[in-house]
Amino acid sequence: MDVIIKDSRKSPPLPVPVIRALRKLGQDIRDARRRRRIPAAILAERASISRMTLNKIEKGNAGVYIGNYAAVLFALGLMNRLADLADPTHDTVGRELEEEHLPERIRVTGRRREPKPAKEG
Repeated sequence: MDVIIKDSRKSPPLPVPVIRALRKLGQDIRDARRRRRIPAAILAERASISRMTLNKIEKGNAGVYIGNYAAVLFALGLMNRLADLADPTHDTVGRELEEEHLPERIRVTGRRREPKPAKEG
């Protein structure tokens, strides 16, 4: 009799936009590899991952470590794009929220005022 063991480490389902974005990333990685005429086995070797992991990446599998995605992007010469994903210059919503909470007056700390001279007489 076969016993089915459920994986208790299963993560909750991802939002549909996340799944779509990962699929697109995987397709873009595959297209970049093909444009460069790099066989999958060679790209996997350059990224120090297995061929099966590269296949999962090209399908946009969410279970693959982000480090493996980064290694493949590095091997393709696309690492700079990854570094800019959450760059503050592209985060318009975050900057607007931050500007709403900026104080009107900023005090300089760390400077001490000179004591006033004592009055004589």
